[in-house]
Amino acid sequence: MLELLGPEEYVSFLAALNAPPPVSIRLKASVAYTPVGPAERIPWHPSGWYLPERPVFTLDPAFHAGAYYVQEASSMFLYEVLKQSVDFSNRLKVLDLCAAPGGKSTLVADMLRPGSLLVANEVIRPRVGILRENMEKWGAPSLAVTSAGVEELAAVENWFDVVVCDAPCSGEGLFRKDPEAIHEWSPAGVELCSGRQRRILAAAVEALAPGGILVFSTCTFNRRENEENAAWLVQTFGLEAVGLKIPPEWGIRESEGGYRFFPHCVRGEGFFLAVFRKKEGVPARQQAPAAFRSLKTLPKNLVPEVGRWLSAGEELHFFQTPSGEVLVLPASLENEYLILDKHLKNKWFGTNIGEFKGKDFIPSHALALSRLVSPALPALELSREQALLFLKKETFDIAPDAPRGWTLARFEGLNLGWMKVLPNRMNNYLPAERRIRMDIRYREL
Repeated sequence: MLELLGPEEYVSFLAALNAPPPVSIRLKASVAYTPVGPAERIPWHPSGWYLPERPVFTLDPAFHAGAYYVQEASSMFLYEVLKQSVDFSNRLKVLDLCAAPGGKSTLVADMLRPGSLLVANEVIRPRVGILRENMEKWGAPSLAVTSAGVEELAAVENWFDVVVCDAPCSGEGLFRKDPEAIHEWSPAGVELCSGRQRRILAAAVEALAPGGILVFSTCTFNRRENEENAAWLVQTFGLEAVGLKIPPEWGIRESEGGYRFFPHCVRGEGFFLAVFRKKEGVPARQQAPAAFRSLKTLPKNLVPEVGRWLSAGEELHFFQTPSGEVLVLPASLENEYLILDKHLKNKWFGTNIGEFKGKDFIPSHALALSRLVSPALPALELSREQALLFLKKETFDIAPDAPRGWTLARFEGLNLGWMKVLPNRMNNYLPAERRIRMDIRYREL
């Protein structure tokens, strides 16, 4: 870093590493929600906010409802990058290649027009769970979560209009947020990460359609993983580097082949990003199979019951998994899902809205959080204290005139999940794995 910055700037850099990291959140575009208390806007994202201090997010029901994502400010720069380089008036196919835990995928989901498809991929299987949970909280219907290796994704050749690759790296930019990263760092680790990035980026180029945009980013500082790999992309695959217009007051540094975020120059962590366009060529002619490998069309006699739970508007197709889960896919994207099903083994498509038990339909937690859920369904507005009890999967007294049967639990207009209101009690249907485990009895609510 001394060689990279010079002696005087190096002192400022070290001072920034010893300062508390900024706290930032990004609001979901589809909900009306603003941060409570004083907050300052992040300049490169219209829904990004700096918070004055880190609250206990676990005790905020809006966090569980997916009203916002706790995301590092530098990472939100992806919004400005895509705004300048991609035409979002088109229907797009976007791949987030290294997606967990979901920050960049949720950001992209808010930018896409109806009829677009987002594929959020995470090759490391233990990290897929948190990715699915965060995408479920975001509620976007035109989605696939996948866990595919680079070879599988490369087989979906020349297909995606945009590929975002936040590549695994040595993590130097996260040292002040994660002290353990300091102890895990080594020169050998840098070399290992650099080679791994090249293998992943090669697959990204294969999957990218001619004329498509590739965004490559890391959260590290060294040139080996950043500028050198950016130059390797241009030299090896003939990609065209895409320049950005950035206001100087943002403090972002342009370097050869990319853009750098230093913690002593911006209110954010260390970050590097480069943008490329694949040269024009022959686009893919992917042939969609006639049917899904394991999904079956939902019987027609069950469609009316399922339909009453959903908002009107977009045409939807209904399927069932072998275990009985009912999936909803946008009809306009069925061919795209069929192509993914043909190439990829581990995938989760669309929105799981529930299952039938006999003739009764049991709604899923994902449906409660989805943008597809009908606004006409019974709902009960909860106080903050009630909302936290609900999120601990506890029961509580509700008003005698509360709607009976399946009812959406809400906090400040945000859906939290399902409860079933019976004559003498309510049953809490929050999934057990989503419940708050923190003891809240002695905390100030």
